[in-house]
Amino acid sequence: MDTTQLLKGVLDVAVLAVVEGEDGYGYDVVRRLRAAGLEEVGDASVYGTLRRLYASGSLTSYVVPSDEGPHRKYYGINAQGRATLATQRKDWHEFAGTMARLLGTGEDR
Repeated sequence: MDTTQLLKGVLDVAVLAVVEGEDGYGYDVVRRLRAAGLEEVGDASVYGTLRRLYASGSLTSYVVPSDEGPHRKYYGINAQGRATLATQRKDWHEFAGTMARLLGTGEDR
């Protein structure tokens, strides 16, 4: 199954969940998403999502100087982002439950 369209629909909540545990810079967030099992996630998609979530007020950002290369822009979740994540978690669990029932075998229905 091509999961590209599914991933587009859940990337915002996945990014919020990743930065909920620990702030991160762009590639760090990409790496953590891939380590969690979203191997197909694209760098550009994550960077765009971070910028969009920041612009919408769900994330904060700050720059950390680096001796080894360019400065890194870190993103962290704020109160608005936590509220958004809580709502999206609830919606996800309801949706996943519905899909599990729909996709279950005849015995499960």
